[in-house]
Amino acid sequence: MTEVADALALIKRGTHEILIEDELVEKLASGRKLRIKAGFDPTAPDLHLGHSVLLTKMRQFQELGHEVIFLIGDFTGRIGDPTGKNVTRKPLTEEEVKANAQTYRDQVFKILDPDKTEVRFNAEWFGEMSAANMIELAAQSTVARMLERDDFEKRYKAGQSISTHEFLYPLVQGYDSVALEADIELGGTDQKFNLLMGREIQKHFGQEPQVVITMPLLEGLDGVQKMSKSLNNYIGVDDTPGVMFQKIVSMPDALMWRYFELLSLKSNEEIETIRQEIEQGANPRDIKMALARELITRYHGEDAAANAHRASGNQLAEGELPEDLTEVALDFEGATQAPIAAVINRADLATNSAQAKDMLANGRVRVDGEVVAKDTMLETGKSYVIQAGKKRYARVILG
Repeated sequence: MTEVADALALIKRGTHEILIEDELVEKLASGRKLRIKAGFDPTAPDLHLGHSVLLTKMRQFQELGHEVIFLIGDFTGRIGDPTGKNVTRKPLTEEEVKANAQTYRDQVFKILDPDKTEVRFNAEWFGEMSAANMIELAAQSTVARMLERDDFEKRYKAGQSISTHEFLYPLVQGYDSVALEADIELGGTDQKFNLLMGREIQKHFGQEPQVVITMPLLEGLDGVQKMSKSLNNYIGVDDTPGVMFQKIVSMPDALMWRYFELLSLKSNEEIETIRQEIEQGANPRDIKMALARELITRYHGEDAAANAHRASGNQLAEGELPEDLTEVALDFEGATQAPIAAVINRADLATNSAQAKDMLANGRVRVDGEVVAKDTMLETGKSYVIQAGKKRYARVILG
């Protein structure tokens, strides 16, 4: 069961809820390849990293050897998902669906392994479904049950209209799981009602019900609101490498763990090692730079990730020196050692002695790549590469 336990630990990372976990354990223990489904209605062409949370979890299932189905809701997109809406959403035209679906397909394989991904469109089965079949499907729920949905209930109580076709959406999404014989379906926390409907529809058609895994909505760069372009707290999939680098490195330190948890493909053990490095004094900025490189590599390639810091106008990458590194010679008049605060002050790496002490106290001074303490003494007769703050570098020769 160790293999199952390890797989379960990775699957549970970042998840909000698993319904039902015991069933998931049974499916994993069966040893067969499971069919993992996640549906995406092509409702908007602009994608951000919040949209990639489900894709990242799907990639983890691929790494565990399971089959992933990326379902594009070209049929359901024509209905309009009412989830979270306080008014009836305008259905998309066929042309809008096709254009947005192509955008999704262009992006999905930046995360998923194309050799292990099955791309499907639900118009395959709904386009051929008869009116009698749709009536049979509609009979699997009641109006009372539909009004249990939070968004429907609120609209009903507020006297806002609910179109009959909106009641079909959860049923249609549920039937997707029947058509694909899904073992597991992934979705956001706001999709819970629809995902559970899939279990009920599968039971009606004689299938073993799927396990439902809900993923949280990714917080934006403010660390409070969900990622959204309208709130300007997003990292766009099509952001340039420099912009993406700057946004990630500038996020609050505490937020980076959320991004590691939901977006990184590193193992649990690797992330735990990074946490230990932070506890032992590693600079959080360096860790965020590593996260930025991982995500930029995914969307723009290794070369773009290696040079993103330059494009952002930000500090140099770890271990990199400016091409025009300034040399400064300081004479300490026969002394065998010199205090670091005096060195960076006299080398014009700090505005004054107070700033020098402040940077040292906050771990913002490196000598030959290593963070130094405020009481560090440097030997004279040697040269050192010193970095003070984000952008001040010099090769200091002590005499």
